[in-house]
Amino acid sequence: MKTNRLSIYAALVAGLSMSGLAQAAPMPVVSSFSILGDVAKQVGGERVAITNLVGPDQDAHVYQLTPKDIRTLGQAKLVLLNGLGFESARLTRVVKQGSAPYAMVTKGIKALAADEHDDHDHGHGEPGHTHGGLDPHVWHDPVLMQAYAANVAKALTYADPQGKAYYQQRLTAYQNRLKELNLWAAAQFKPIPVAQRKVLTAHGAFAYLGKRYQIQFVAPQGVSTESEASARTVAAIIRQVKQDHIKAVFVENIKDKRLIERLSQETGVKVQGALYSDALSGPKGPAATYIDLIRHNVGLLAKGLK
Repeated sequence: MKTNRLSIYAALVAGLSMSGLAQAAPMPVVSSFSILGDVAKQVGGERVAITNLVGPDQDAHVYQLTPKDIRTLGQAKLVLLNGLGFESARLTRVVKQGSAPYAMVTKGIKALAADEHDDHDHGHGEPGHTHGGLDPHVWHDPVLMQAYAANVAKALTYADPQGKAYYQQRLTAYQNRLKELNLWAAAQFKPIPVAQRKVLTAHGAFAYLGKRYQIQFVAPQGVSTESEASARTVAAIIRQVKQDHIKAVFVENIKDKRLIERLSQETGVKVQGALYSDALSGPKGPAATYIDLIRHNVGLLAKGLK
């Protein structure tokens, strides 16, 4: 009898241990791109395992859904999409047809109209991929990101109700960091006259940042992250810089030093470096997290505008 009791006790302990291990296993979550993935990790902590379809230092403009990605989506317990046309029509369709719950994390956020001069498209090569007249790049505004993060927490809680208190605690802490980030960013631009806050970028991804901190971002037609600027386009950029008295130039897709030198020599404006728009850097880069991305971009912009 004693032996049987010991056996039953051992079985119960083993069962509890296995149950604990099962509960401790992080929930597989797929995000469409690295910035969203970082927000999900900040809120989800140890309860989630994040897979980004478009990873750090990868270009969302040329991303195409692969069979491997479809398998990854099939194994997810939750899929997070930005929405507002950022993801391709094909990806959105596959996610909606899948068995995992999904969330558009820009839901309820008042989006800006897409700049009519913004000629860049995400998901190049995939049909049916447009912004639908709305600008999806809401992450460039730390204030709006508080609602963005709240939507992420809501989605995580739906997929993992037992983690509700955990997610809420981490959300509150993260939102406080975002509030501090906004105050810091505003302080960087405060000494710079509003009339002087004019920036040339490769494509129109920074409208939310511009609206929040009263910066005029100019994105010339014919320049995108998908192709090199033509000589005609470069000449147009030079004219635009001179005419608008633009103080800072950040052309994301120009990698040829000769083009950078030409812009600098003919306009007298120093090319300040690379702004991160649609993806984080690698872990050793200057924009390894969303907060790092904003600090990097704001730091470069403030320095270039002074």
